[in-house]
Amino acid sequence: MSTTATTATAAATDSTGIATATAVAPLTTQDAEILLTATRRAAEAAGVTVSVTVLDAGGHLLAFRRDDRAVLISGETSTRKAYTALQLDAPTADLVDLVKPDGPFHSLTTALDRPLLFIAGGLPVHRDGKLIGAIGVGGGAPDQDHAFATTAVETLA
Repeated sequence: MSTTATTATAAATDSTGIATATAVAPLTTQDAEILLTATRRAAEAAGVTVSVTVLDAGGHLLAFRRDDRAVLISGETSTRKAYTALQLDAPTADLVDLVKPDGPFHSLTTALDRPLLFIAGGLPVHRDGKLIGAIGVGGGAPDQDHAFATTAVETLA
């Protein structure tokens, strides 16, 4: 198993106007802890128990936390939401209508070996415009999970 981190690059221009690539710092375990803490605080303030999953750009687990009283399935849903947001580089809340029976991606829910989950609560994480990971939150109502994830991602901005 490789331990190599995925590093995103961003386009920049040098003094001659030629496009160059600059490295974008990957999502770190410190970043993941910030995301977990921000999510936990937002959920606690709302009186909701949740599970939180943070993945790096390669889809590898950086951090996971399930509140003591969170429903057990929330661990799985938070992970699937994060994976879905990462793979499609989009908030899962924005994808719900696309996978309905009459939607353009109705078969996407079963197309991959690793299941995707099209319920609000998953968000991609970007740095300098590049995808560096994702967060998934499960345990509350979908709108709550989305709000908790959004609050957490905003702490990294």
